[in-house]
Amino acid sequence: MATIRFGKMALQKLELPPVGGRLTIYDEKVPKLALRVTHNGTKTFYVVKRAGSSMAWVKLGVFPEMTVEKAQAEAERILGEFASGANPAQARRAFKAEPTLTEFFVEYGTRHGEKKLSWRDDQQRFRDYLQRSLGDKKLTTITRADVARVVSGAENAGKAAATVRQIRALASGIFGKAIEWGYLETNPAHGVKVVGRVVSRDRFLQPDELPRFFAALAEEPSVAMRDFILLALLTGARRANVCAMHWREIDLAAGNWRLPVTKNGTPQTVTLCPEAVEILKARQETTTGGFVFPGSGATGHMVEPKKGVIRIMERAGIPYGRNEVNGVTLHDLRRTLGSWQARTGASMAIIGKSLNHKSQQATAIYARLDLDPVRAAVNTATAAMLEAGGLKPSAEVVQLPKQGKA
Repeated sequence: MATIRFGKMALQKLELPPVGGRLTIYDEKVPKLALRVTHNGTKTFYVVKRAGSSMAWVKLGVFPEMTVEKAQAEAERILGEFASGANPAQARRAFKAEPTLTEFFVEYGTRHGEKKLSWRDDQQRFRDYLQRSLGDKKLTTITRADVARVVSGAENAGKAAATVRQIRALASGIFGKAIEWGYLETNPAHGVKVVGRVVSRDRFLQPDELPRFFAALAEEPSVAMRDFILLALLTGARRANVCAMHWREIDLAAGNWRLPVTKNGTPQTVTLCPEAVEILKARQETTTGGFVFPGSGATGHMVEPKKGVIRIMERAGIPYGRNEVNGVTLHDLRRTLGSWQARTGASMAIIGKSLNHKSQQATAIYARLDLDPVRAAVNTATAAMLEAGGLKPSAEVVQLPKQGKA
């Protein structure tokens, strides 16, 4: 058994073994600390210790990324674990087999999440908040402080209290199932508090912004992105519903889009204005499969249009994002339809029905945006938007120029 006193210079000067061979040497200072050298120059630290009837090789790291000093300190710690009767090699193998939060979320969806009415929204919240910060962490390493940072991050970004509570509830539900299925013993989301700051937005596209918005939209090279944004604007539908729009839900002859399940847990019939019908007819000729906006991911449909929306808003010179002064978000397109309905005379009941709000309290925001008499509906509002954007005179169905990729 070859031994040397480990040091940076000594390890750098080691001769490499022949092709196909490997060299193992041990440290004189920490005798159970080994360095395995391959013919291509990879040098890996291990702790080598008998555990029962076999030898345990616990990998520490690769030299020089792991220094000699760090390897010696880690070796001493692990040898202490052996002395207490533990087997760090077995523990590390078990840890390696433990799922990350992202991996567990797949199981969560298969066994539970897909049955929930809110599953589409849950997937989006997981991607937007939990996966970004915690997705690569092993389940047992996620702490209450980790979850609290996600929640406070959403609060600091200006998200409404209801949204932050939904993020926390999703995290708690995921970890609750992890406990039920034997992965965890405690729920790290328990005890995480939501400040409860209520954020009420009333931002929508203004008449002087519409010409720039539609001009930027017409220049968008992706036809799919352009059509998505137009349909989001013209229907007032939620992002998740437009992303997952399916041809079986659409009756072009009647001008209806029937959503079997929505965020509110109730079905909804969305009125399709003439321009929306024309967009869908064009997409029907150029797309294949069941989804109006097909995608290459696991869902089979478009998932995250945010980058395209930002690109179009930048081209239009309209600030994007909650944290920008007077910034617009994708959800504000939904609010834009409601605002223009109010502007053209629609009653709160009509606005609430077209946007599938459960209560008039939810639609009250539109009443304070405009005091015009109430008497119109979706077609009048969308026609007014397009006319204000300089795209059509009264009673004309507008067709945007076709360009880019579907």
